[in-house]
Amino acid sequence: MQGLRGYATQGKNNPFNFVETEVNEENVIALFGDWNDALATGDPDVVTNMYADDAVLLPTVSNQVRHNHAEIRDYFVAFLAKKPQGVITESNARVLSETLATNAGVYVFTFGDGSTVSARFNYTYELRDGDWKIIQHHSSAMPEG
Repeated sequence: MQGLRGYATQGKNNPFNFVETEVNEENVIALFGDWNDALATGDPDVVTNMYADDAVLLPTVSNQVRHNHAEIRDYFVAFLAKKPQGVITESNARVLSETLATNAGVYVFTFGDGSTVSARFNYTYELRDGDWKIIQHHSSAMPEG
């Protein structure tokens, strides 16, 4: 992952080099901030790099399941054109091990045109080669608006 705020990730894809001695729920929640910062770059390659090569993405505004970097990048080319920025309104982070964590909850995206969408999310992260990567990401629009 581009950097776990407050966690020891000195890997090749971590320009931030934040250092902490343990993974905890607060640090897991901070991973969303890293992902949201990647969205703000508008660069689909930066966002795609947040995901493991074999990650699965079930995106909010597409019916196609994405299984690899090429498919994930394809989704973000279109999604980033909408200029999204997300805010978590409910977060339920869990540390499963020293190398595995999850966060599930609700976020709201505001797009460049002022429209919004509320969605449920679930991220599963794995520490790979010193970097936290998203290995599964499910996002679905709230059924009640």
